[in-house]
Amino acid sequence: MKHFLLSFLILLSFSLKAQETKPPVYPGCEDIVLNELMGCFNNKLKAALMEEFQVPAIAENENYKGTVKIVFVITKEGEFEILYINAMYQELEDEVHRVFKTLPTVQAPTYNGRAIDERYQFPLAIPLSDNNKKVVVIEDKKDIEDVIPDLQNTLFPEFQSELNIPFVHQEYDDIIYNLNKDENTHTASKPYLFNEVKPYIDLEAKRTSLLKNRETWGGRKLHNEHLALVKGKNYWFTLNPVFDLQVGKDNSDVDYTYNNTRGLQIQGSLGEKFSFSTSFYESQGRFAEYVNKDTRRLGAPIGANAIVHGRGKATSFKEGGFDYPVAEAYLSYTPNKFFNFQFGNGKNFIGDGYRSLFLSDVASPYPFLKISTQFWKIKYTNLWMWMDDVRRITNEDNSIYGTNFRKYVAMHHLSWNVTKNFNIGLFEAVITNQDSYNGFDVSFFNPIIFYRAVEFSNGGDLSGNVQVGLNMKYKVKNNISIYSQFLIDELTTKRVFDGTGYWGNKFAFQLGVKYYNAFKIDGLMLQGEFNWVRPYTYSHGDNNPNNPEEFDTGLNAGHFNQAITHLWGANFYEIIGIARYKKDRWFGSAKLIVGKKGFDYDENVDNRSYGGDIWRSYDDRVSDIGNDVGQGNSTNIFIADFQGGYVVNPVNNLQLFGGVTLRNFSPDVDGDVISKDNTTWFTIGFKSSLFNSYYDF
Repeated sequence: MKHFLLSFLILLSFSLKAQETKPPVYPGCEDIVLNELMGCFNNKLKAALMEEFQVPAIAENENYKGTVKIVFVITKEGEFEILYINAMYQELEDEVHRVFKTLPTVQAPTYNGRAIDERYQFPLAIPLSDNNKKVVVIEDKKDIEDVIPDLQNTLFPEFQSELNIPFVHQEYDDIIYNLNKDENTHTASKPYLFNEVKPYIDLEAKRTSLLKNRETWGGRKLHNEHLALVKGKNYWFTLNPVFDLQVGKDNSDVDYTYNNTRGLQIQGSLGEKFSFSTSFYESQGRFAEYVNKDTRRLGAPIGANAIVHGRGKATSFKEGGFDYPVAEAYLSYTPNKFFNFQFGNGKNFIGDGYRSLFLSDVASPYPFLKISTQFWKIKYTNLWMWMDDVRRITNEDNSIYGTNFRKYVAMHHLSWNVTKNFNIGLFEAVITNQDSYNGFDVSFFNPIIFYRAVEFSNGGDLSGNVQVGLNMKYKVKNNISIYSQFLIDELTTKRVFDGTGYWGNKFAFQLGVKYYNAFKIDGLMLQGEFNWVRPYTYSHGDNNPNNPEEFDTGLNAGHFNQAITHLWGANFYEIIGIARYKKDRWFGSAKLIVGKKGFDYDENVDNRSYGGDIWRSYDDRVSDIGNDVGQGNSTNIFIADFQGGYVVNPVNNLQLFGGVTLRNFSPDVDGDVISKDNTTWFTIGFKSSLFNSYYDF
């Protein structure tokens, strides 16, 4: 693990001298005289390391000969903690971490009779028979600099920052696999921080291994480096261009599909604890016709006539296209090892699956405040989000000066590593709007309060919409894990099992499995997932205050006319199979989805709600009983998606890619909005993959 705690180490005092310090006492050395203690410690430690260490097969098969540089500290409590490892293979680093976890607690080194932290270095030779070096005390700053590279010399300072790792499913596979190895970690709340994952995976070493030998400035900037990097003492800034340039064709009458995104991303850190990121995208695009239709259907009454999935408001652009600018930014501050605070405009995700039934990244960016707290076996995430219901405006009488109707969401998620293999998470959310409290009720800013009790005391259904959930993850093996989510939007316990299909039993369920390095193929991830959501889940029932006769739900789980959970809304089930593979800079993926969803009929046929449209009030429901998943205009959905490509520059995940999407959409009854459709969509392009795009609906 490279550069870990480097800045802390450099600032430490090196005034302690060896002759003033009593060495640590390894078990078995208690009766050794003082001037021989270090020798006994050296011999015992080396013997323990040599006995336990197993040279990985990759090093043996390639007849590797070299040195693994290890810097570690013995703490005041007598525990071994690794500060830095430099090795040829990741497998060697993993083995060092494993072996050090087997070492016993020792008597801590002391200075003037007081226990202290002491740093050591040990060059571990491969093959093991070549080991003739001693464990050496690091006594001054130069000793550290001889072993650990200076932070100022790194090309990628982001790996030692409080920045978010961009949440892209393909890129997170290797990270999550390493987080799950050997010990159970908190993987549900995403995105992760670079410094958060650093103890488990050396992302900088992996990036360095991908560097191309390019001598020219242009070659280095295109294939290896940030476009601009400015560094100084305790600060750095980077600037990178962002692109999504693609062209394609579907089997509709649209001449061709395209996307033309140009943008800039600026990131940096001031000191060790504060980081920031800001990005701006200017885009024009036209997609497969089923996507275009839905983009227009999501249009807003002010400021835009369409909503691009996952991005935001759009205006018309040329023939059938959309113009959609997007801005994202956040500040990240980590004052100590327990807390991280973030404020920004972006997305978050809670869950271990491809989909999330709690909070997903399928909707447009939104303002948020997040507090992440970690201690013991607990990770506690608090989120406060400001979202918009763009169907309604705040000034109905003069829409020119009106703004979006504001809604507010408060969430907390507690992740508990019960055992080495079993994790459980507790989730709660409350959705309110400006009609409910004229803003966030101050009680919902309490990070440890039970939202349901507050909502009930403030007036019940019309004061807010509360959801609770449970998620679990069980690690069968280091590379196989089973995960699930169960969400309750509303539940009448005595009617759950009465067989009547009571409408008020609004809940959702997810079950999935992930298999990393499947069949011993490094970089191959297989995933299977089942999602099932009852009718009327995520919707709510409150009449439009400006028109009491109009049923409207401003307390649903939606933002910018998109669901903030599963992008299918409610009243459906789906089965997903995913295979993703990555080797060096090459990648590929295959995804199959089979499902059924119940839609509403056209109003001239049947104007009742069948529970699939979360934007309709459940007060307009078709029936109190007899409600089943897939009811209404039952539609079979089949989607197959295949992607592959090459990473041109890993700094901004700039990719050359190509893909094909096959989609079959078969409702029982064709209508104006929901109609039978078969799509074949080919695309090729050049893009910076910094977020997930979802067209699988």
